[in-house]
Amino acid sequence: MLEQIIGLFFSFFSNPSLFGIGLAIVFGAVWLAACWPPLLQDAWLWVVMVASAFLTLTALAFLQVPLQTYLNWWFLTGIPVVLLSGLVQEGAKLVPVVGYWWRRDKNINPRLGLMVGAVAGASFGIFEAQWAHNAILASGWSWDAISAYGFLAIAGFWERFFSVAFHTAASALAGYGLARGWGWQFYLLASFLHAALNYIAIPVQLGLLTVIPAEIIIAALALVVTGAVLWLRWQKSPVIAKI
Repeated sequence: MLEQIIGLFFSFFSNPSLFGIGLAIVFGAVWLAACWPPLLQDAWLWVVMVASAFLTLTALAFLQVPLQTYLNWWFLTGIPVVLLSGLVQEGAKLVPVVGYWWRRDKNINPRLGLMVGAVAGASFGIFEAQWAHNAILASGWSWDAISAYGFLAIAGFWERFFSVAFHTAASALAGYGLARGWGWQFYLLASFLHAALNYIAIPVQLGLLTVIPAEIIIAALALVVTGAVLWLRWQKSPVIAKI
């Protein structure tokens, strides 16, 4: 098992390609820009960004994988596995957000909390996307595949685009809840939403759902959560984030 864990950890750094990494950064920039965090005014947000990516990867490899080996991955019994993935990943992404909150004497307004959470979520989303992109490209993917297979040839990139959106939005919700004094409630909300997203893979693996409908469901869920976050971020409020 240790070899599997270490292999997963280092796979995030394997087969690097400028196209795969660049595309992941573009995806992250699109969704993060929608929340418009003050990255140029607050250097600590960059600390949150870096910490989130590496803490979440470490938790995924060294905590989530060992625990989920004791759970079965089937249609109904897969529920604990996807719940575990949501709890671990959203918890890890939230750690640097909590650190930022502590540094501000546990006193940040909800809009700033949302933006800090968005930074943490986008960071791991980008990191995970470049890993997926590089794996796709290393498998021999080329532009000719689009004419041969249509949407299926770009499904992996489509999924990462909306996965980055979901990571950004879910962590933004958790950050918003933390600032509102509802930290554990919004952490659980983000975790359950994350589990729901991951659960889509199970009926696909069992042949109960094909790839295209699954990708549409993933996109729809990501857009719904993102829409809620953007409503919270941009609604008129007399409270302005202090940087």
